Amino acid sequence: MIRVLVVDDDPFVRAGLSDLVATDDGLELVGEAADGREAVDLARRHRTDVALVDIRMPVMDGIAATRALRALPHPPSVAVLTTFDLDEYVYGALEAGAAGFLLKDTPPDDILRAVRVVADGGGMLSPAVTRTVINRFHRPDASRTRAAHTAAARLTPRDRQVLDALADGLTNADIGALLGLRESTVKAYVSRILTELGVTNRVQAAMVARDLRA
Repeated sequence: MIRVLVVDDDPFVRAGLSDLVATDDGLELVGEAADGREAVDLARRHRTDVALVDIRMPVMDGIAATRALRALPHPPSVAVLTTFDLDEYVYGALEAGAAGFLLKDTPPDDILRAVRVVADGGGMLSPAVTRTVINRFHRPDASRTRAAHTAAARLTPRDRQVLDALADGLTNADIGALLGLRESTVKAYVSRILTELGVTNRVQAAMVARDLRA
């Protein structure tokens, strides 16, 4: 059973998402929150696997909420909800640890599918979207570049090749074709890279790779 937390300041959106979660026998609604602070409090008290979090909210917005949720001892995966595709708020949420984002007009079946993908540790960004978001909004700075080099020192030369490919938005299949590796092997490399870099998803790994190029 996947335990889901719904976070949105609009009561109608909250009700709609909660009703949607209730239609799936594999999902359980653990709570509803009207702002990020309330969401973090609920996630502390109730084990949560996935949080659907609105980006623009009062008290604590979706970016701050994502960062706080991901810092919990048992952090839920976060999918952010937005009305605007590929804006700076989306980038901020991804940088804070969100596994991806959903537009609020996403069809219900796709929302349920996304919850399962995120719960399983996957991401909800295509390679093209990853590349677009990073190219548009990522601005390396000196301190982040130093931190990236420190983290990357733990990577093998092959790890670095895979990481560079991630930064270019390649899929596991594309990386396998480029480097002559099985797709399952690439998946293992990606998992190791995320662990060594201390990041939670491919987008954050791609950001580190861009910092290394600065």
